[in-house]
Amino acid sequence: MEPTGRIRLFRSSSAAIDAESLSVAMLDGWRNAQRAQCFQERTTHRRHRSVERFIDWSGKYPWQWTQLEAEDFFGELRGIHHRSTATVRAIQNDLSLFLAYAADQAYPWAAHCSELLGEPFVPIAPRRIVHRQEGPESPVKRPFSTTELQAFFDFADDEVERILRSGLRGGLAAYRDAVAFKVMYAWGLRRRELCHLKVVDFSRNIRAPRFGTWGVLRVRYGKAMRGSPSKQRTVLTVFDWSATAVSDWVERGLPRFQNEDGWLFPTERGAVLDGRSLLRRMQQYVTALELPSGLDLHSFRRSYANHIQLEWGFDTHFAKDQLGHEHASTTAIYTIATPDYRARELDRVLGATLERAAALPHSNRGDGRP
Repeated sequence: MEPTGRIRLFRSSSAAIDAESLSVAMLDGWRNAQRAQCFQERTTHRRHRSVERFIDWSGKYPWQWTQLEAEDFFGELRGIHHRSTATVRAIQNDLSLFLAYAADQAYPWAAHCSELLGEPFVPIAPRRIVHRQEGPESPVKRPFSTTELQAFFDFADDEVERILRSGLRGGLAAYRDAVAFKVMYAWGLRRRELCHLKVVDFSRNIRAPRFGTWGVLRVRYGKAMRGSPSKQRTVLTVFDWSATAVSDWVERGLPRFQNEDGWLFPTERGAVLDGRSLLRRMQQYVTALELPSGLDLHSFRRSYANHIQLEWGFDTHFAKDQLGHEHASTTAIYTIATPDYRARELDRVLGATLERAAALPHSNRGDGRP
């Protein structure tokens, strides 16, 4: 016992330790090290699962891994299981972080391997897919066109009416999801940001009184930077119809839910809305409308980034702040000019050129024409 009264236990020099216990202790220590760096629990759990997956696949402990086994493992993920490049890159990064932690001399794991097990810990260096350029992870993913978006919203509204008229259950949930889709687009939200919205997150914008109570949205669960809490931002309302949609939902739909915590889109039991159920409903609507592939919940955010710049003419810096990006280059990833926009821009530039040419005096044309 120490003078402070704290009891400290020491392992007996004669006590044996097995490889399984040491491996578990390594993983537990790594989990605590990540928590100490304030990583989110879901990130810690994913990394922990990546290491366990490789342990199960190889049948060996971390200090027994070989470079060839690691390359066979990643080759199987790509060639047999057809995992995406982003998934394989994430697992490679998880294993590299774990091995760097386990081999760090500040921790006792390498010494334990040598002293207690008689096996030196020589960490491998898994080859990693290099992220060479900024851009969408998959070229399949895309935004809605304006025509597709309008058709989707109309179908979602009609589906609410269909369920209510049929007398089936689920009309209220369909109404909630229809408004949630519109909110996700109208304020350029990610799935997690949408699901954690509360009614009190809306407030007035004194410079845009026509939106009433719904002029500004405070997003409190934005995408976090590494080892940091959720990033917060404010998003200004830009569409008149969006304020009307939210106001109607809060007045007519929301009171029908159990909602002690004030969520904007709660479940029937008053819990946080599950983004997976929202994705399933979206996929049903996309299939029913026979829309081309490449659309997911993030397509609403992609569409917002495109439309406010290319269709509505807002400045890129404004779009960057609305989306919560650190750099304009990130916003540019979302901005894919549509054929209609390019055609309008071409007409605008050519029209302005013709107007300037028509305004010039005949003597200044320099082409010899009368």
